[in-house]
Amino acid sequence: MGRSFLELTKEHPCFSVGAKANKGRVHLPVSPGCNIRCRFCDRKLGVSDVRPGVASAIISPEEAVEAVRKAVALCPDITVAGVAGPGDTLATPYALEAFRRIREEFPDIIKCMSTNGLLLPDHAREIIEVGIDALTVTVNAVDPGIQARICSGITYHGKQYEGVRAAEILIENQLDGIRTVSDAGITVKVNTVLIPEINATHVETVAKTVAEAGAKIYNIIPLIPRHELSWCSSPSCALLSSVRGKAEKYIRVFRHCQRCRADAAGIPGEEDFSGQIYLRPVRLENTFSHG
Repeated sequence: MGRSFLELTKEHPCFSVGAKANKGRVHLPVSPGCNIRCRFCDRKLGVSDVRPGVASAIISPEEAVEAVRKAVALCPDITVAGVAGPGDTLATPYALEAFRRIREEFPDIIKCMSTNGLLLPDHAREIIEVGIDALTVTVNAVDPGIQARICSGITYHGKQYEGVRAAEILIENQLDGIRTVSDAGITVKVNTVLIPEINATHVETVAKTVAEAGAKIYNIIPLIPRHELSWCSSPSCALLSSVRGKAEKYIRVFRHCQRCRADAAGIPGEEDFSGQIYLRPVRLENTFSHG
């Protein structure tokens, strides 16, 4: 059984404003590939962009353990080891393997993982067995018509799906997976990318639906207009506040997201130590991230 939601609000920087002020995390970029094609996703390796889907290097599960060692030595306030990409954590086996190794050496560190949820039902048992404490699932819509405007297609069990059919599979698997892992006691956070021209009036429905499935906390992330959705606008502060208020009728809303890189290390909003941890750039091609 993982940590309770109450425990996480005290120790996880992404669950409590208080914890954010003095608790840190290290993101381990062990997941290179993905299985869905989000239209806003512009995934890359580099050091300049501060946003999800970006890392300076891809590391192995073995190197992830060494990265945690370095991170806690540099910042003793780190309480969380997380994997948030730069691809999807369940599209390749490396994230769960990294967590197995980390559990052996750092049994008290919080294990946190993000996924697009496409393969969540397939790996739910394994996630539970590995001892993941907090799972984030990116759910941008629960209406297939809206989701098809955000994600053009998926690769699922060796087959390519596009449009509404891809959206139906993705949404069904996300909600089924959230139910399974939340029923097992894992705290689920849901991320939704707020796209004013596409899902702004739908986010309230997403919040209600994921709360009913068992999610405990909700994070509405303002779109960074890029890639196929570069024509969309970034949400205004007024729109973001309004949408958060509507979502809060159903679920606790997380309001201090830093839109961290997939290799961030340290206390959010303070000094980042990732440059001292990840020194080996790796060229990566033909993959994409859930954002």
